[in-house]
Amino acid sequence: MAMPVVDTEYLKQIDKARRDLRALISSKNCAPIMLRLAWHDAGTYDVNTKTGGPNGSIRNEEEFSHGSNNGLKIAIDFCEEIKSKHPKITYADLYQLAGVVAVEVTGGPTVDFVPGRKDSKISPKEGRLPNATKGAPHLRDIFYRMGLSDKDIVALSGGHTLGKAHAERSGFDGPWTKEPLKFDNLYFVELLKADPEGQLRLPTDIALLDDPEFRPLVDLYAKDEDAFFRDYAVSHKKLSELGFSPSSSGSKASIKDSTLLAQSAVGVVVAAAVVVLSYLYEVRKKMK
Repeated sequence: MAMPVVDTEYLKQIDKARRDLRALISSKNCAPIMLRLAWHDAGTYDVNTKTGGPNGSIRNEEEFSHGSNNGLKIAIDFCEEIKSKHPKITYADLYQLAGVVAVEVTGGPTVDFVPGRKDSKISPKEGRLPNATKGAPHLRDIFYRMGLSDKDIVALSGGHTLGKAHAERSGFDGPWTKEPLKFDNLYFVELLKADPEGQLRLPTDIALLDDPEFRPLVDLYAKDEDAFFRDYAVSHKKLSELGFSPSSSGSKASIKDSTLLAQSAVGVVVAAAVVVLSYLYEVRKKMK
């Protein structure tokens, strides 16, 4: 599908959609599933074949019917409400914006969002997303395939501080923390406890404790929420832009528009200065 032209009007619709997403997510308490939608649309990226990624293809029945995407039709339908109000925005941008807003409205860090993603109707085959029943080697296989690092694996795992697992969707049940609608570092705090007090621990969670490369980051994020927030914001942005190069998108148009606006503003200032100087010159002449 065609690359969106990120002009002034497109950016205005992004701003309006952001406000509408804040209201919707807050009213429906759906931040966890909106974040999951954003992750699962982006997490299919293959850095070697340049396929998959945050391109809106998860809206296709072929893809949202994958076992790992159970329940995400709910989030897709929520986003459709926003899309109907702001039709110029691509699904790819909308889903990633929803993830960014979900983190923001639940108290998490601000994640930089750059629009201009292209939609795709081509869905990757099932099996590209992490399998919660496996360990560290599997996590590395999946995230390295995306082009992400060990730090990204741990930081993004911290996003499980939002929400809970549902038995009918994943076979697992329960929240990772006692406050599943608050974005904080409690995921790591709970993970380090000898007795998790009923909080969920998946095999992929335990892998973060057992792996010698992952564990120091778990320790750091448990004691330093600011460090977690900083790293999470960076990793989330990377995930949301896999295979997406803002410089090659229609965002050039927005840069051009911004340049023209800036030039216009300078022109107005110069013109005003000329008028003022002319007025002062005339006053001085009369005084003489």
